[in-house]
Order: sequence, then structure tokens, then C-alpha cells
Amino acid sequence: MSVIEKKLHTRSSSTCELCTSAESLKVYNIPPVSEKGEELEKSILVCNTCHSQIEDPEAIDSNHWRCLNDSMWSETPAVQVVAWRMLHRLKKFGWSQDLLDMMYLDEEMAAWANKLGDGDEEDENKIVHKDANGNILSNGDSVVLIKDLVVKGANFTAKRGAPVHRISLVWDNAEQIEGRVDGIHIVILTAYVKKTKEGGQ
Repeated sequence: MSVIEKKLHTRSSSTCELCTSAESLKVYNIPPVSEKGEELEKSILVCNTCHSQIEDPEAIDSNHWRCLNDSMWSETPAVQVVAWRMLHRLKKFGWSQDLLDMMYLDEEMAAWANKLGDGDEEDENKIVHKDANGNILSNGDSVVLIKDLVVKGANFTAKRGAPVHRISLVWDNAEQIEGRVDGIHIVILTAYVKKTKEGGQ
């Protein structure tokens, strides 16, 4: 057992840091790991079930990941980042979206969570969210709507001037963000919002 693996077993009390299983545990290195000394901070201990489903999106059993209801509150940043990534992968399920709405990552952790794959900087820079004035948006920012938006299927119009706090970026679409208006979760085009001074807290 490596030094890092021993430390992870100590940190997690020899249980999967995502689902608490004690069976078939292994180290999962969270991409991207680019610097020596980061291995512990960017690794978690996971069971074989969690590991296989993280690596193979086609094998995901959504019910297994209800465990994130607990692990998303971990004090370990690496666990929070993996929980956020998996919840986004499962966001078509209502329960997952509800958990995402409750979850908050600071700017640094949000940047890490959004940095998928092999950490290629050029690919990462292709997805930049900007408001109507060209200001860069980040997870957790506050924005205000600059026009009335009819929300399809909800019989609801989000009014111009309505504030949207703690937005979430749609990581694979630079033109979309998500947030709540009058308690209703909606997807909003970045061209229809303006960043407010409260953003970036």
C-alpha cells in the first residue's frame, strides 16, 4: 500500500468517500493532476462500483449516486469536486438538480470542478461564459435579467430586472447558465443577463 493510499484510508476510515462502502477500495486520481505534491489533495478513496461508473458514463446507475446527498457535504475539497461532477452528469434527474441547487463551490473549486478531461488548457479556454456586456461569469455570481423571458412549459415569465443569485454555469455551453427566478429553476441565455456587483463572492 502506497503512502498516499495509507493517508486516504486514514482520512476516510477505510470507506469509500462517496458511498461509504468498505469493499474493493482503490485510489481515484481526480484529473487534472499536474504537479508533484498534489496527489493527496487531488485523490479520493473510492469503491470499485463508484470508480467504474465515474470512468464509464454509460454504466451509471443513478440510484447508486443518491449517496451524494451525504458526501457532497464532505469537508474534503476533492470529494466535493467529484460529487459536483457526478451530480452534473446526472442533472436530468430531478433529485440531482435539487442537490446541485443546494451545493456551493467557491471560485477556485468551481474552476477545478469544471476542468474536465486531461486538463488541456486550450480546450478549457474555449468555454467562457460572458454576460450581455462581455463580463466573464463564474459559478456563484449574481446577475439580473435584461429582458422578459418566457419559460417554456412552466407557464411563467421571468421579468426584466429579476435578480438571479448564485448562478451555475452550463459547463459545455458558453451561452447558457442556470439559476432560480421566483423559486423556479430555469436555464438562461447569457445574452439576456447582466452581472451585478454582488457576483463573484
